[in-house]
Amino acid sequence: MRIPRIFTNQDLTHTGSVTLEKEPSRHLSQVLRLKPGADLLLFNGNGNEYAARLLTCQKNAVEAELTHCLRHEPPPPLHIHLTIGISRGERMDFALQKSVELGVTEIQPIFSERCVVKLDDKRLARRMDHWQKIIIGACEQSGRCHIPILHKPVGYSSAVENSSARLRILLDHRSDLTLTDVPAPSQDVQILVGPEGGLSGAEREIAKEKGFTGIRLGPRVLRTETAPLAAISAMQILWGDLAG
Repeated sequence: MRIPRIFTNQDLTHTGSVTLEKEPSRHLSQVLRLKPGADLLLFNGNGNEYAARLLTCQKNAVEAELTHCLRHEPPPPLHIHLTIGISRGERMDFALQKSVELGVTEIQPIFSERCVVKLDDKRLARRMDHWQKIIIGACEQSGRCHIPILHKPVGYSSAVENSSARLRILLDHRSDLTLTDVPAPSQDVQILVGPEGGLSGAEREIAKEKGFTGIRLGPRVLRTETAPLAAISAMQILWGDLAG
């Protein structure tokens, strides 16, 4: 049986006991039905992963004993900042989940011209909480020890104008350029992708004026949830931690 890997907001040290939050406690006790003595892996986003053992296993409060630090995850060789138009439900969830598994470092959701999702303050707060859980779950599954930064959604212009990445990529199937036509980034890269309906012509022109280079990913037109995953995978192979 695979050892459960759990994120916690608690301070973690090499030894000592820790009481986990309600949600992971319920998962361990009610879903996985673990008993005292079961092994765990714990991390809190500081880059370390710890071995632990269950001491008590109650419905809302699982207590675990930390035994030792297993490993420290070094910073990624390529800092990937995904700027993505907000799409509906499962499409957005899928894009976020798989982007995290592939090693994205920051995520900036944006409201663009063709974005069909409308969020008031209350719905936005719920959606942010939901996305954060998606990100944490992807880190738990994929073995990541650092949690990617999820930025609060902003308007398109704000996201494009405030970019600080040295290499800025606009995913655009109309472009004649591919990733091999741009110089390798020294450390960071930003990927810009639109929602279901794509970016408008005016938005694409604004991005290019702000230093974004249009890149196509082969001869096919990819969906909003597929395009960033293909781009991240290709970048990781060319310049990142999938380079071999």
